[in-house]
Amino acid sequence: MSPDLYIADLVRDLLLTSLMLAGPVLLVGLIVGVAVSLFQALTSVQEQTLSLVPKMLAVLMVVLLLLAPALQVIRDYAERVFGQLIEFGLS
Repeated sequence: MSPDLYIADLVRDLLLTSLMLAGPVLLVGLIVGVAVSLFQALTSVQEQTLSLVPKMLAVLMVVLLLLAPALQVIRDYAERVFGQLIEFGLS
């Protein structure tokens, strides 16, 4: 396999790993943001902190819940990358 394909493979793995790590957090932020916006539109309450605080708390909770699995995913990715250093001839 040529070095270009190895690099493309590493970049693809990097992007998929990034999506796996950031996806759930962004999705929860989106869902909570839409729910708060809908609540504000229905009740005509236009308080700025009402839109910010629930999103911050929801994202914080998701980050704390997914911290251990996220670290495992990062560790697995790092092992794959460092394992491929031999194929590049860098070790």
